[in-house]
Amino acid sequence: MEGKRAVINEAKAALRQQVRMAKQQYAAQLPSMSAAIVEQLKKRLEGYRTIMAYWPLPDEVDIRPLLEELLKKGTIILLPKVLDDNTMELRRYTSQADLAEGAFHIMEPIGEPFTDYGQIEIALIPGMAFDAAGHRLGRGKGYYDRFLSTIYHSPLTTHQHPKLIGLCFPFQRVAEVPSEEHDVIMDEVI
Repeated sequence: MEGKRAVINEAKAALRQQVRMAKQQYAAQLPSMSAAIVEQLKKRLEGYRTIMAYWPLPDEVDIRPLLEELLKKGTIILLPKVLDDNTMELRRYTSQADLAEGAFHIMEPIGEPFTDYGQIEIALIPGMAFDAAGHRLGRGKGYYDRFLSTIYHSPLTTHQHPKLIGLCFPFQRVAEVPSEEHDVIMDEVI
């Protein structure tokens, strides 16, 4: 089992490196690629009241304009906040003024924790790479897999799980993402 895990971890590390290099090659095009993805999302997110999202790093799909538009429509936006080496939680995003730099230089909301997971209808999840089956390669810390597993096993979401949408640039779609049993699979990738 340990040998298999080592092979998977090596494959994940190699894929992360490959995607990092591709991001550097496409750096000038990332803003226009982000804008196209945001346009697709606008239609997809109509009618949702509570959305889990993320505040993007410079090399991730920039959904900030979408978040602002959704806030104006009264949508509840939830963003992650890293608490320690293993745990993140959700907090309500109300404006950029309510953000502070947190772990890994990511802007995080400073408000009260949000724990009513049953209200989350859809979750926008960043990743390093995705495959057609919905497998996601993260940055390697496992925060999203642990957190999404918590949502799926919460008694508050027994009958309703949020739809998981992975967001990435076209060059981040790969034939196969090395995966393990604990990895959470996306419902859709845009």
